[in-house]
Amino acid sequence: MNDYYKKFEKPIVFAVKHKNLITRLNSRSGGIFTAISDYVLDDGGVVYGCILDEKFNAVHIRADNKLERDKMMGSKYIQSNIGDTLKKVRLDLDAGKKVLFTGTSCQVAGLLKFIGESNQNLLCVDIVCHGVPSSKVLHKYIRWQEKKVGSPCVGIDFRNKKDYGWSSHIETLVFANGTKISSEVFKNLFYGHQCLRPACYKCPFKNIVHPGDITIADYWGIDKAAPGFNDNKGVSLVLINNKFGNEIFEKLKNIEYKKCRIEDSMQPPLEAPFPEPKNRSKFWTDFERKSFNYLAARYGGNSFLSRTKHTIKKIFVKFLK
Repeated sequence: MNDYYKKFEKPIVFAVKHKNLITRLNSRSGGIFTAISDYVLDDGGVVYGCILDEKFNAVHIRADNKLERDKMMGSKYIQSNIGDTLKKVRLDLDAGKKVLFTGTSCQVAGLLKFIGESNQNLLCVDIVCHGVPSSKVLHKYIRWQEKKVGSPCVGIDFRNKKDYGWSSHIETLVFANGTKISSEVFKNLFYGHQCLRPACYKCPFKNIVHPGDITIADYWGIDKAAPGFNDNKGVSLVLINNKFGNEIFEKLKNIEYKKCRIEDSMQPPLEAPFPEPKNRSKFWTDFERKSFNYLAARYGGNSFLSRTKHTIKKIFVKFLK
């Protein structure tokens, strides 16, 4: 590998906001993915990223236009099915196309190993990953909510930034009968770490060195790193990992940014994997044997006291808007 793709000892760090507010509100953080993918698409390239399909499975797709690309916007808190994406990427590269591949660090590492050598037409962007939950948990959660509402779920926003602001983490489900339910149950299951894949507890990418040319995330801790830059509408943390990534970043349009220090930008997933919870086996035993009502109360913060706190929190967040 030449110096062009060699990883920096420490990444160059930026706080980034897309200049288009609608784009930023439709993103989960600051809209950096849109800015990067716009650059690739405007240059005649293609974009690979994750969407939720109609059955609420996370899958990787290929997009050669912005309408298809927009389906990739937003967070998906389950493991993505990569399918034959790696083969498609190779075919596009062989055809001389510019390719943007986005995914978790392990997916990017897998693609680079599959491709086998650096390619000036391949831009890899990995996401700072908390860990990947099983899709079984999401599907059981959705069925639980559907049963309560009496209508099929037709959409889910894992982090409803438009209604509750960027700093909140409240999921909203939309149902065919027009009902909307906002909750923190799945978020609490996610952050409880019991439902993560076993490999996530030993992830080798939980540090500041990542396989992507560029690494992106929500910029938690932005107020310390760049005072005054946060407006609670979303800020992206951007790590530039090599010369190639830096060259691409300098070409991006429609963004405002501030250079920051990595020391002021550290998040738990940039330091070490989350340890496996001691009650993980108990969680999965309960998952197979108990109702979701039990799981929601025991692990998802859905007890009466928790629901009361959640209601007060939602009212407080809306009051501040």
